Amino acid sequence: MTLTEPEIIGALSPSRAGDFMTCPLLYRFRVIDQLPEKPSQAAVRGTVVHAVLERLYDLPAPRRSVEAALELLEPQWQRLLGEEPAFGEMFADAEEQAAWLAQARDMLRRYFTLEDPTRLEPAERELYVEAVLDSGLMLRGYVDRLDVAPTGEVRVVDYKTGSAPGPDFEAKALFQMKFYALVLWRLRGEVPRLLQLVYLGGGGEVLRYAPDEADLRATERKVQALWVAIQRALETGEWRARPSRLCDWCDHQSLCPEYGGTPPPVPDRQPGDTVRTRRSATDEL
Repeated sequence: MTLTEPEIIGALSPSRAGDFMTCPLLYRFRVIDQLPEKPSQAAVRGTVVHAVLERLYDLPAPRRSVEAALELLEPQWQRLLGEEPAFGEMFADAEEQAAWLAQARDMLRRYFTLEDPTRLEPAERELYVEAVLDSGLMLRGYVDRLDVAPTGEVRVVDYKTGSAPGPDFEAKALFQMKFYALVLWRLRGEVPRLLQLVYLGGGGEVLRYAPDEADLRATERKVQALWVAIQRALETGEWRARPSRLCDWCDHQSLCPEYGGTPPPVPDRQPGDTVRTRRSATDEL
């Protein structure tokens, strides 16, 4: 008897799944139409802070200090600016850019009030993971940090440069982490012991959650249902707008029926791979 892998029917990342749950039309604009979006200061700041925290752990443990993190900030910003010169156009002048960098420094200082990096030795950083479900749907994404205890327990850590959500929005925040936990469970056969969101905005906060198999099975059912809804929208051409307060930050208002706009004709393109070869700024908040 020959064992065969299921045929891959599509791919989904937690960010794009979140887009569809937020607004199916936003998902269409980003994934099907692949419309360009202007970089936002908040998203790019998240990218820079993530890069600093990733490289902080390249240093020997005793050298992982606030000062060392702050010294990494300017080089990482210049590296990103070299890769994406358009990031420099986000600012009206040098003063505005300086204020933006100062906010990033505040987030890095806040990180040290939430974790002690001198006592941590991450097993993985910026880990790309993917797993194919029995249905053929591929789940994939990037995990900020994976900690593995000497006894084998796994902790999945994600940095967020926004403020911690209120109790009513915690479930939405944890969806991304359960998505990663599901992928790791399918890959490694063990449920991660702890999911940890480290919020560097506002006053700083750490949100922790211990998943179990029932959680991850429920997450798998939710992801499968999302994919069915995406396929239905693709077949019918009905990509509904879902107005919310997040509309204020959307680049596509001029094309949105909720704002008097008309979406362009749907291109003849399948969703396909919804994760880029490296993270986009929209994934970092």
